[in-house]
Amino acid sequence: MKYRSNRSGEPVSLMGFGCMRFAKKAGSIDMAKAEEAILRAYELGVNYYDTAYIYLGSEAALGEILEKNGIREKVNVATKLPQYMVKDVAGADRFFNEELKRLRTGYVDYYLMHHMTDVNQWNRLESIGMAEWLSSKKSTGQIKNAGFSFHGSTEEFLKVLNAYDWDFCQIQYNYVDETTQAGRIGLEAAYEKGIPVIIMEPLRGGRLVQYLPEKAKRILENSPKGYTPASLAFKWLFDQPGVTCVLSGMNSAEMVEENCRTASGCEPGCLDDEDKELIAQVKAVLSEYEKVGCTGCRYCMPCPAGVDIPLAFHCYNMLGIEKKFSVRAEYFQSAGAKKVPAFANRCVGCGKCEKHCPQSLPIREKLKEADKALMPGPYKLGFAIAGKFMYGRKSKPAD
Repeated sequence: MKYRSNRSGEPVSLMGFGCMRFAKKAGSIDMAKAEEAILRAYELGVNYYDTAYIYLGSEAALGEILEKNGIREKVNVATKLPQYMVKDVAGADRFFNEELKRLRTGYVDYYLMHHMTDVNQWNRLESIGMAEWLSSKKSTGQIKNAGFSFHGSTEEFLKVLNAYDWDFCQIQYNYVDETTQAGRIGLEAAYEKGIPVIIMEPLRGGRLVQYLPEKAKRILENSPKGYTPASLAFKWLFDQPGVTCVLSGMNSAEMVEENCRTASGCEPGCLDDEDKELIAQVKAVLSEYEKVGCTGCRYCMPCPAGVDIPLAFHCYNMLGIEKKFSVRAEYFQSAGAKKVPAFANRCVGCGKCEKHCPQSLPIREKLKEADKALMPGPYKLGFAIAGKFMYGRKSKPAD
């Protein structure tokens, strides 16, 4: 296993274990398989295990397995505070103490503010005393490293990154999401600040494996190095020095062994010209499904009306590749799970974006198409209701 370092110089395994997708049996976590996978990962040098308060049964399962095998002190446990449910520091304490109980531990190595989408969320948390709360927990040793996980625009990521002295952060990042969400710009900004970056969704929930077009799979199968879809996607990440640890939801010992084998052979700069060409060929296949030729350059941003234009086009394009429900859920998570949504239907038709687009795209027209495809009637109503529940927005769906 290869290791990179946190801000204190302590080693973090390049491959991390994402505990959201433990194997299931009769609707519940299959503890035998989960234990087998975790122990195999531990044997192969994985020392970072990521869970969250809202991952049903995950914290308790991880805590039980680590305690049973006497390895809690030998690994890093990362879990997350559901910050969107926290009203005051007393509430944060209740969640945190419950997590410690579930995890059967007295401290958390890496503690994240879960699912940040814009800086307003951190401003709210700061206003109720959460910065002081984190400092207090760190001073007592109950939290070793404080960070945040992020789903939102590049611009908002940079604001959150600079709003507090974070020890680390976690972003969705892969060769398809290179120019959306925090993206490469966000990754490199964190790296420049010396802030470790944990990568989630390196395979887009497995969709860059099982839902990869057959044409793309054949390109990989016929390559001289015989890459699997997963191994090339991981190598693309491991090549980048700003990547500290890549999480994978490994639900079998075999998957653990394959992923750790890839991680063990990679250092920054490991991607050669042949590999880069292979990635380009796969992305070219994916581009055949595109509805908008957006490169994600972000010259159109910021939008005066608050639309995340690259995100809207990215999700619109992904509708042709992935399950529509998954893409629409991602769209809401990234554009709608915030006080002021960034949906395409916020476009006022000012045309400022089109003046700056290097591809001369008819952005206003394409945003209308994207809105119709990403938010058909039932989804528009559902998104509005979800926005009202989470942020008190008016529940009337947008026109």
